[in-house]
Amino acid sequence: MTEHRTGTREEWLAARLRLLEAEKELTRRGDDLARQRQELPWVRVDEGYRFETDDGSASLADLFRGRSQLLVYHFMFGPEYAAGCTACSAIADGFNGFVPHLENHDVAMWAVSRAPIGKLQEYKRRMGWTFPWASSYDGDFNYDFNTSNTEEQQRGGTVEYNFGARDVSRVLELGTDSEVGKMAARSGTDVPTYLREAPGMSAFALEGGVVYHTYSAYARGLDALWGMYQWLDRAPRGRNETDIWFRRRDEY
Repeated sequence: MTEHRTGTREEWLAARLRLLEAEKELTRRGDDLARQRQELPWVRVDEGYRFETDDGSASLADLFRGRSQLLVYHFMFGPEYAAGCTACSAIADGFNGFVPHLENHDVAMWAVSRAPIGKLQEYKRRMGWTFPWASSYDGDFNYDFNTSNTEEQQRGGTVEYNFGARDVSRVLELGTDSEVGKMAARSGTDVPTYLREAPGMSAFALEGGVVYHTYSAYARGLDALWGMYQWLDRAPRGRNETDIWFRRRDEY
């Protein structure tokens, strides 16, 4: 028997109409935030970043593939990982379908990770993905965009993430039974190594042969990109989670 409040169709409709007004306000607020993102100043990128791709070595400008806009998902897959982060994998499960739409709307979309290209290709085959994925192994790209940190930075107890200082001293001591420990184990590594990577996304523009950084988001700022949760937020019991419940889709 359900413990949730029940009612008549008329009561449901009245409540739904009140919720509709709140949803419309959220939509209008989202439209306003999108405009604010587009109004951020562009920052010229002069660093000569190099990436390894399925087609060989590439510059940041090469990743645009003839388009004027580039979206990058910073996928947690460090050189020491045996497999990509479970959460990043769940987000990336949606990439295959919408990449062709973006590419036909003047927007290139890539995932970028620090693992060597061979590891990325093997994992991509396992997951059945076709979206572009580049390796920034041995480069500074992930560090400069605050999605990777070094052992030395970790030992200092504080790393830069989500536009602020992040205290990692306590979380690094968590054991294998913790949620972070379980996530690390699923990627075949320990907690400190796992946490040397972090999720994020960055946007770039190419104009007059010059690349500009236009936007980045991290942590809960990525929620809207995670299609699975957008659906769960509309399910009767919502996210309904007390721990990390999801797996790679071939592990259920």
